[in-house]
Amino acid sequence: MTRIYLVDDQLLLRDGLHALLETAGHDVVGEGSDPTQAVVEAQQRQAEVMLLDLGLGERSGFEVLQELKKRDSAVRAIVLTMSSQPRHVAEAVRLGAAGYVLKDSGAAELLQAIDSVSGGRRFFGPQVAALALQALADDTPADPFGTLSPRERQIVTMVVNGMSSSAIGAELHLSPKTVDTYRSRIMTKLGVAGVTALVRLAVREGLVDG
Repeated sequence: MTRIYLVDDQLLLRDGLHALLETAGHDVVGEGSDPTQAVVEAQQRQAEVMLLDLGLGERSGFEVLQELKKRDSAVRAIVLTMSSQPRHVAEAVRLGAAGYVLKDSGAAELLQAIDSVSGGRRFFGPQVAALALQALADDTPADPFGTLSPRERQIVTMVVNGMSSSAIGAELHLSPKTVDTYRSRIMTKLGVAGVTALVRLAVREGLVDG
């Protein structure tokens, strides 16, 4: 039995995973969609494995991986996502993910990943391993968002989802002026001239859905 924490912004999917995992003999100790809360609760509830989606509405699963790495957490993350972009696999591995499973894989592969990761090993199925190798080749351009800090990534996701500086500030407990400073710095780092170009880049790179 493995103690598992679920992080996904789709309640229906979490319910389905919950049923699948408990039927397989695992213990789901918590679930949610907020990155900050997920890391805190997973540690408090002594989860051994976290199943983590990369798309969390206005937030990103990469934030969770960054926070787990920063805390040197004992919770081991398996990315469970629709994204088959090689750069996402590479970024997840760089941030310490112990496994990567595509959502269109079968239940057997997910359960195998959990057994491997809970046993101290890593798990990347044949399809994901091929994506990782592709990312290592020079054919795949570097992730332009890789230069951003966790806070900058968070703000980018909120901006491209249509949130104003005031709304972002209220959510993150920052002044609108501070958010504007972040936005300006982000645009400079990414080499884009405005929100429209930022949205196009985010959609192209799979940071948000098109």
